[in-house]
Amino acid sequence: MKEFKVTYFFDEEHYIRRFIFAESQEKAEELIQKERDGYISFTDSRGIYHELNTSGVRVTQISEYHRIDKKKKSE
Repeated sequence: MKEFKVTYFFDEEHYIRRFIFAESQEKAEELIQKERDGYISFTDSRGIYHELNTSGVRVTQISEYHRIDKKKKSE
């Protein structure tokens, strides 16, 4: 499984981001397309719960994410 960063932009200053796991970029895109114009909910890495109506989103970006282990980096 690969990790993907999904960013939903409402305008130039306001956005929300989440991370999803999928087998490929194509599968990640399929998931996002299925969620279009509907409500989704998720909890982010800080433990904050979000409910999002995707019909208010102007731009959606998907990119593969390569998480860096901060614990290893500081050693």
